[in-house]
Amino acid sequence: MIRWWRNLDGARRTLTGLVGVILVMGALAWAAIPLYDLFCRVTGFGGTTRVAETESDLILDQTIQIRFDANTERGFPWEFRPLERTMPLRIGETGIAFYEAYNPTDHPIAGTASYNVTPYSTGSYFIKIACFCFTMQVLQPGERVQMPVTFYVDPEIVSDPDVIAGGLNTITLSYTFHPTEIPAGTPAAEVGTN
Repeated sequence: MIRWWRNLDGARRTLTGLVGVILVMGALAWAAIPLYDLFCRVTGFGGTTRVAETESDLILDQTIQIRFDANTERGFPWEFRPLERTMPLRIGETGIAFYEAYNPTDHPIAGTASYNVTPYSTGSYFIKIACFCFTMQVLQPGERVQMPVTFYVDPEIVSDPDVIAGGLNTITLSYTFHPTEIPAGTPAAEVGTN
């Protein structure tokens, strides 16, 4: 009887340990996406850009080519494109580029843009001041809009030997639009605002 009780006690400890491991793994899985997002925003990992509220205080004589790319998720009906494909920009200088989106359907469609820059090592040096990608966009049937992005390349980029050693002369800013549900209860007057 005592042996059976000891085995039962060991089984309870094992079960408690397994439940603890499952809870810890679940918590880590739940926290992984926000923590990874935070990590990417802080380090620029994976081409994630940084955000600033003001322009750069320093503008260098070095010029870098900014290339613009536009995509939509497969099956997403919008037409989406940059209005200009490339832009020469002095490092530290504020640039503004426009992308155009068009909804060729007969109903309102909402979209949200994800973005990155390549090469990935430049992500922490590409600074956005304002961007259409910060909010959901809703286009009415047949609506065509021009959406700006304001940005600069941080002058600190010239001090990074890993970035400069690669002979960096072009940074590509890429957006992909994905479908988004229009929030329930949104008044019709607000559905078309961008």
